Amino acid sequence: MTIFPAIDLKGGRCVRLTQGRADQETVYATDPRAVAAEFKAAGSRWIHVVDLDGAFDGEPRNLSAVEAILQEGLCVELGGGLRARAIVDRVLGLGVQRAVIGTRAAESEAFVGDLVQAHGERIAVGIDAKQGQVAVKGWVDTTPLAALAFAQRMDALGVAALIYTDIGTDGMLTGPNLAAQEAMLAAVRCRVIASGGVSRREDVQALAALARRYANLEGVIVGKALYEKRVDLRDLLAIAAA
Repeated sequence: MTIFPAIDLKGGRCVRLTQGRADQETVYATDPRAVAAEFKAAGSRWIHVVDLDGAFDGEPRNLSAVEAILQEGLCVELGGGLRARAIVDRVLGLGVQRAVIGTRAAESEAFVGDLVQAHGERIAVGIDAKQGQVAVKGWVDTTPLAALAFAQRMDALGVAALIYTDIGTDGMLTGPNLAAQEAMLAAVRCRVIASGGVSRREDVQALAALARRYANLEGVIVGKALYEKRVDLRDLLAIAAA
């Protein structure tokens, strides 16, 4: 299982939003590359990056910060505002390992299918769920799409990985929604990356136990708990490796 430490970018800074609300922002660092370097020094190979401005505005706004992060040599998966083919091609050309499509995937399966044909496993789909329904545009809008049914359609298109976020737990440090994550793992054959709620090492241990039952659980994204020193990245990496 892979640990994906998270960097959320807003105005070029590392921030966390409470429940995705732009007016509930906490700034943790002003130098995203330095944060990435710390994650790398702890032993991480991957990093999960979200351009929050891009998620709200519809196109990436923090690519200079992304390029700086890439200079650390980590595998980067990037989401936030990737809603046009040219933009996806551009970020993958910069060296981003995996582009995460969110809002546009909910709008057009054909768009996702085209990207999968062009880029294969470098395309992932982000599914942000609020009470089982897909939320889009930085969680501002909730769609009538059922998360599990939508995930199965993405799986059928050949999407290699899904990033599944339970909005109710994200950033709340209350523990992941294990039941929701297990339902997603059982519903699809593709790989799933769990996101939302990790607050202590026991949460990662619980997900590691789930990974022993479901081979398609690729990993877990950890954000706020790292920044607030509730967990230690080296410790989490050791749990995941075991």
